[in-house]
This record gives sequence, C-alpha cells and structure tokens, in this order.
Amino acid sequence: MVHAPNPHHNHETLVLKSAIYSRILLLTLIIFFRTLLSPYDTSASLNPPCLTTTTAAANDTRRSPIASAIENGIVWDSVYFVRVAECGYEYEQSYAFLPFLPLTISFLSPSTLFSFLPQRSLFALSAYVINNLVFVLAALYFYRLSIAILKDPEIALRATVLFCFNPASIFYSSIYSESLYAVLSLGGLYYFLSGKNNLSVLLLALSGCARSNGVLNAGYICFQTMHRAYHALFQNKNVTVSLLLFCSSMTF
Repeated sequence: MVHAPNPHHNHETLVLKSAIYSRILLLTLIIFFRTLLSPYDTSASLNPPCLTTTTAAANDTRRSPIASAIENGIVWDSVYFVRVAECGYEYEQSYAFLPFLPLTISFLSPSTLFSFLPQRSLFALSAYVINNLVFVLAALYFYRLSIAILKDPEIALRATVLFCFNPASIFYSSIYSESLYAVLSLGGLYYFLSGKNNLSVLLLALSGCARSNGVLNAGYICFQTMHRAYHALFQNKNVTVSLLLFCSSMTF
C-alpha cells in the first residue's frame, strides 16, 4: 500500500532549507560588504583589558587574520554582549544587556577546538554559530505556530519564508539577542497553544532573560488563567476555583 506524502513534512523540509540558505546568503553578503567597504562603526577596536584580567591574559595579543576578521564583526551592541561574556558585568551600562546570550556564549565557546584564537574571537565565533543555528530552529517554530493559528499550511509556509528573508534578518545572524529571543518566544507560544503549559512557561520565562520585552510574554499566561477564572465563576459557578485561578494570574 502506497502512502501519500505528508505535506507538513515536505513544508518543514522547505522551511529548514529556506532558513539555512538565508543564513548562508546573509553571511556571504556580510563578508563581501565588509571586505569591499570600510565599516561605518569602529567600535570593534574598543577592547580594553577586563578589570579583573590577570597580567598573562592581558598580554594575550594573538591576532591572526582569522581572529581579526571575526572580531571586526563585534560592533554596536555586540561589543557589550561579548564583553559581558568575557569580563562579566563591569560597568553600569552593561546591565542593559541581559545575561542569557552572554551565558550561552560562555558555556558553548569551543575553546578546545580553536585554541589558536584569543578568547574574544572565540566568544564572537561562538555567538555567530549559536545565533545562526538557533535561527533555523526559530523558523521551524514559526512555521508550526503559524499552522496552529492560521490552519493553512500554504500561507504558513509563505509567512515563514518571508520571516527567513525579511530585511531585518541580519540581526538574527549577528551577535545580538534576537535569535535566542525569537526561538524562546515562538517555541513558548507554540507549546502554549499545544497545551504543554509547563514547557511553555519555562521558554517564555527564559525569553525575558534574553530581551527585556520578554516580560510581556507573561500576558499570554495571565490572559489564559483569567479566562479560566471567568469561566469557573460565571459558567461553573465555582467561586473557590475562580479565586484560586485569579490569584495565580496575579503572581506572574
């Protein structure tokens, strides 16, 4: 007996290909334009030693062409994310950059594989790899969430392809927190609609550790809880359950 192909499986394959190809295209364009043009922002060279750095670490001046090319991409907010991963929260302005991305960079930095690179270059390389891989997973969650909401695989696929190739997509491949925030928020909402509330709450809570606007994701849980409280009070006439649900919504 021949089984018909599953359109959802085919669409997810297209989503993964679109996400991967979009990252390859974007990284190629980044390398091309950085080679062709001088960057407008020069903050990549702002790299004083950590306040707690030992003399030996401060004298680490290994700057191969590969290390220089990687560190040239540490600009704008990336300077702070890499700095926090390397040195911790030294100055008050660093607290504007939440810890989830720096912690992830520190834990997953491939120091044993690329020991010829200085620590700053390793952290930057780790951030690039993490953000681009996480974006692929975020695109998959975006498609599945779109299916759950729109109930139309074709529209969900088109929306996901636009998500992969949107004009602001460079932020998902740079050293920013957008990719981690996207995968945590989209994954949390997908599991929220799937009824897996514990996993959903965990992911949505972690999204608040990646970007400060992640605290707004608590609104989904609060709305659901208050809706259940309303239903318990006015439909089931159960005041006790309604009060318990209402009180639990106030804890978020």
